[in-house]
Amino acid sequence: MTRSDFMIKWGVYALAALPVWLLELYVLNRFPVLGVSPMLMPLAAVAVAVLEGATAGGGFGLFTGILCDAAYHDTDGGMTLGLCLIGVCAGALSRYALRQNLAGCLLCSLGALTAIDAVRILVRLLQRAAPLEALLAVALPEIAWSMVFVLPVYGLFYWVFQRVPKKTVL
Repeated sequence: MTRSDFMIKWGVYALAALPVWLLELYVLNRFPVLGVSPMLMPLAAVAVAVLEGATAGGGFGLFTGILCDAAYHDTDGGMTLGLCLIGVCAGALSRYALRQNLAGCLLCSLGALTAIDAVRILVRLLQRAAPLEALLAVALPEIAWSMVFVLPVYGLFYWVFQRVPKKTVL
């Protein structure tokens, strides 16, 4: 793959992430369901990781993590590192243990959202900010509401994946 192909490929992935990010920030958070808004950017990181593999998933996770840290409240840089690691793990899991398809993306997305909320719950519990029941009452609906969007997010990035240059094997 030439440098031009590489730049086009990741530029198109970044452009595809833009409507997901805008939908999450400016549309869906205005209409909370069960008192929560969905997290779409982690789903974007997982979708690209499932399609492209661990290394590319880590890089795109780093990109989406930076966007999340810019948009989400009180993350203190945790989403940058967290989504980078989630991208690496989702890419490796889909390549070696699961399949690189929608089912693999669903499982990796559920794991990613659960991991993100588990860390949030653990931090809040250590800070004694709220009881476990209250934290779970927010985390579980957030995971469920976010999982509704796996199919459209995966579909968008799968559409991009089919059209961007691939690595040539010689």
